[in-house]
Amino acid sequence: MKSCDVVLLGAGHAHLGVLRLWAAGQRPPGRIVLISPQPYAWYSGMLPGLLSWRYQAEDCRIALEPLCQAAEVELVSGNVEHLDARQSLVHLDSGQLVKGRFISVNLGGQTRLPPLQNPTLDILSVKPFSQFLAGWHRWQQEGHRSLAIIGGGPAAVELALALSNQPVGQELALICQGELLSQHPPGLRQRVRRLLALQAVELREHSQVECVQGDSVRVAGGRSLPYERLIMATGSAPLSCWQSSGLALDKQGFISVNPQLQALHHKHIFAVGDSASLPGATRNGVYAVRMGPVLAANLSASLKDKPLQAYKPQAQSLALLSDGSGGALLSWHGLSASGRWVGWWKHWLDQRFMQRHRIAGLPA
Repeated sequence: MKSCDVVLLGAGHAHLGVLRLWAAGQRPPGRIVLISPQPYAWYSGMLPGLLSWRYQAEDCRIALEPLCQAAEVELVSGNVEHLDARQSLVHLDSGQLVKGRFISVNLGGQTRLPPLQNPTLDILSVKPFSQFLAGWHRWQQEGHRSLAIIGGGPAAVELALALSNQPVGQELALICQGELLSQHPPGLRQRVRRLLALQAVELREHSQVECVQGDSVRVAGGRSLPYERLIMATGSAPLSCWQSSGLALDKQGFISVNPQLQALHHKHIFAVGDSASLPGATRNGVYAVRMGPVLAANLSASLKDKPLQAYKPQAQSLALLSDGSGGALLSWHGLSASGRWVGWWKHWLDQRFMQRHRIAGLPA
């Protein structure tokens, strides 16, 4: 069994920020490990650009070993099979046990799937990204087929726009259970609808998917929609391993945390990003990035038995959506805009994020 002072589970946006701060000189004393199933951290904001051939794979991922070396953190490869909150013990799929005085969870979630009834069509989920990209490359080699994307949020919209510029098949559809981009301003929704129509993407709003059956997607009302391929971009669902962890979970199954990002009733465990449930904090990259500095400070304070900081979610967050052709759309405080200049701005922000987490002189 490996015993540590701090165990970081996953290399999500918040943990990348923690590693960056520690590499810059803010590392607390003690033995620290990062457990990740992959040697890279994929940046989801650049995935649409990768699919539309604007980026290469190496442009969209951060190598963890150089960052961990700079932060003096041991990188352990493995998947988390079980977390015992009471014993502060992590069980890996390799059989290895890792015990930590403090544990921080930033493993993200998994894609929500509708009921599957003997599906014969080919299905890809957007998470985890490495598996999605492997499946996408296989599709590219097999040739073009009709394709539907299930989901109505930013990720589904960006995928639809990115793929609308490619000959993906005779039909490309976007199917969402309610209104498209329901959590965003009307102006942004109108701009996206116009773009989808211009790119010949069939938009089906208010089409609740009841199940995937055989070669069809069955929506509310009993109608079956035949496709050959599906991409599931239906939002984040909690990892199943939290159910047996002993941690307090919200109604959906995410880890409930307090403003200090500590798990309720287990103050030695922290959770951030898509793993966590905190009132006022949306599960997306913008909020996760801003959790990073607070998490870094609180892990250091916990090791020194000092008071912790409270994370305060911002009231508004900037939304930037790639349009698949070099431009982008934005919304902020109810306002919306689109164009090449927004795409340039998004590209600059994405590149800044990547460069901040790469160590000069070492491979990306």
